[in-house]
Amino acid sequence: MDSESESFDLSGPLHLTYVLWDDPYHRMSVTASLVQGVYILERDRQEKREGPDALAPPWWKFFHFQLLRPLVDDVDSSIFGAVYEFKPPSSQDNDTLYRSPRYVIAFRGTLTKSDSVSRDIALDIHFIRQGLHQTSRGDIAIQAVRNMVATVGDSNVWLAGHSLGSAMAMLTGKTMAKSGMFLKSFLFNPPFVSAPIERIKDEKVKHGIRFMGSVITAGLTLAMQAKQPKDLSVDPFAALAAWVPCLFVNPSDHICSEYIGYFEHRRKMDEIGAGVIERLATQNSLGGLLMSAFGKESEPLHLIPSASVTVNVGPTHDFKDAHGIHQWWKPDLRLEHKLYNYK
Repeated sequence: MDSESESFDLSGPLHLTYVLWDDPYHRMSVTASLVQGVYILERDRQEKREGPDALAPPWWKFFHFQLLRPLVDDVDSSIFGAVYEFKPPSSQDNDTLYRSPRYVIAFRGTLTKSDSVSRDIALDIHFIRQGLHQTSRGDIAIQAVRNMVATVGDSNVWLAGHSLGSAMAMLTGKTMAKSGMFLKSFLFNPPFVSAPIERIKDEKVKHGIRFMGSVITAGLTLAMQAKQPKDLSVDPFAALAAWVPCLFVNPSDHICSEYIGYFEHRRKMDEIGAGVIERLATQNSLGGLLMSAFGKESEPLHLIPSASVTVNVGPTHDFKDAHGIHQWWKPDLRLEHKLYNYK
């Protein structure tokens, strides 16, 4: 991350001088900026930039947020998250303020700098192995969210994250949803553990691969249930259905693009009468099933029942652009939006 991308005056959404909180683009841009603020908080710490030299504050102050406290990893002392409070000026006359958050808890993704990269990559691996919930950073994030919700209520707290930070927000959001508290969540380029099937251009081949994958996953799920009977009247996936996080994905980013196929494939399976197969496949992963077969606990965070999916269909220069947080506040975005509800 170079100094130009870190400076709000050079790369921030300066055009958003007036935020309408009922405008999806405005909400997306502001929450993405707050996530960027966490990245720059950690870069300020690494570069020992303090006081007037710090670059992070404009990323939240421009939108009238205050930093309540950073969230610090207990392993490498890096800043991985932040708790913000929205403090609009009393003079601000905006009839959409009732839709604004009171607090936003944001999480950054992986930083490829020597001070934090080893810990971040280790957590990336934990996510791939479906064990992010077993890490101390995950515990710190969950506790921070629980404490804030207990103090101000779930309707007053928003979650936001990018890349690994999206996985952290997914972990905390799913944890709260299991307790019946559904936090508004903005997940930018959330990682999806899968082969990049979405990059296949031939739709028939792509659908065939997904169909076979669903059949295999559903079959293994049934076999596991036969060995380890569960109360089938309880559907933990359905219990999460009321939580509808906002996902922001780019089809040129293989880390998150599978979410497009994940939800569309489920819809197609319902259309061809294979919904029963897909209901089993959509809430289990082959990796998780194999780990369970060997007696290891796993939590496939990337599998969720419902979502509001926004896809950036505009041109991207390279993977860095497609996966970057900066794309989500550009003024000339070409976006497609779909809502997927689990039924």
